[in-house]
Amino acid sequence: MSTPAEVRTPEEITVAVAGGDLAALYWAADAPAAPLVVLLHGITSNAMVWAPVAAALAGECQVVAPDLRGRGRSAGLPAPYGLGAHAADVTALLQAFGADAGAGADVTVLVGHSMGGFVATLATAGNARGLVHGLVLVDGGLPLPVPPAADTDTMLAAFLGPTLDRLGATFPDEAAVRSFWADHPTVGPWVDDPAVAAFLARDLTGEGPQLRSAVSPEAVRVDGADMLRNEAVLETTTGLPVPANLLWATRGMDGGTPGLYDEVRLAGMGLTGSHVTAREVPGTDHDSLLWSAPGVAAIAAAVREAAVRAD
Repeated sequence: MSTPAEVRTPEEITVAVAGGDLAALYWAADAPAAPLVVLLHGITSNAMVWAPVAAALAGECQVVAPDLRGRGRSAGLPAPYGLGAHAADVTALLQAFGADAGAGADVTVLVGHSMGGFVATLATAGNARGLVHGLVLVDGGLPLPVPPAADTDTMLAAFLGPTLDRLGATFPDEAAVRSFWADHPTVGPWVDDPAVAAFLARDLTGEGPQLRSAVSPEAVRVDGADMLRNEAVLETTTGLPVPANLLWATRGMDGGTPGLYDEVRLAGMGLTGSHVTAREVPGTDHDSLLWSAPGVAAIAAAVREAAVRAD
């Protein structure tokens, strides 16, 4: 494991949402009044990507990580997709855990990585307004650089690279899947980590020789267009009702610099007065931010800070 935290096996749960049941992983807290922390993954990811972060928080917090609609064990949930649909699902999850703005709810912190950051800000500013008390954005949630005339599919391919390529591939066995990921610039160094191996396995559906990713390509296209182009989504950070911390990685999805964010881009976003505080996590890339010791420690610290500030 990438952290020395105690390993706790999560419980598989479901939450009723529009069209069916949203699958999620749940790590229980040791005390009933513990903060509720909801972890939202990226565009082609799943709940298990958060296992190291959940291990760092389990016990002191209730931790829930859903498979977002169209991914993992929520792959069977039907369209419509889009970040608004995910925000509605997250609101249903919060309500299922007793979050209620009018009833003195316990502290709730939303944490979103990559696309999950956009879902978190949209939910916090919209459907779940009043249900969320703290927000942590992990290399996502603030507008990405998109040329005005760029084709959305082309931009997604440029951003996601091999992670998008796998959606049309089949594999004979899990060893072939690990071999595929071993060549990925940011996932490859982690394929032998047990937590990351479990994340890669949760992505799969079917049986050999027809193992494939469970991720819905339609969901990726619709969600990606929202993430890159939807003005309502991109403007949510200007009206957040709670403070947010952005943790950004030095390197991007391809392991190179600059990453999705850097000091120059962030300075040009006019974050002053927006309730968003940005901080670099040096030495990390878009994926290792969730798995490396510095990344896990930074996220856990930001969650604790948000929970204490809101208490």
